[in-house]
Amino acid sequence: MKDRSNTNHADEKPASLKSGRGSFSQILLEIVKHVTEIIHSEGQLLRAEVREDVAQVTRAGVFFVIGAVFAFHALGFVLSGLVYALGSRTSLWLAAVIVGVGAAVIAAVFFRIGRTKIKQSSMKPDKTIRSLQENVTWMKKQTR
Repeated sequence: MKDRSNTNHADEKPASLKSGRGSFSQILLEIVKHVTEIIHSEGQLLRAEVREDVAQVTRAGVFFVIGAVFAFHALGFVLSGLVYALGSRTSLWLAAVIVGVGAAVIAAVFFRIGRTKIKQSSMKPDKTIRSLQENVTWMKKQTR
């Protein structure tokens, strides 16, 4: 036969709260306990959400850097070929300037697109903020 005196009663409500007749101090202690649990849970949610966002950005960044290195080298070869192709019709220096200006215009367009996409991304913890707002609303209802 088990000794039931060592069982965990932390989740059980006191008899006075079960019957709805708790003293003010008991009710206040229960509210403080629940608020503490809510704050702890919100902290865990915030940490998990931020960790997930950082991991996602890190993974994307690795692929972006690798792709950029290969693209940079490939672009160098293509632009060199273009300079030599234009150099057969004009002087070589003029061909290099034309190709350089064209590459600068294309780079500016891509930088603008990238900047717009970064501005559209959100790194704020939306789920945590929404949950905190719900908890504040709940606490206001409980104190009325």
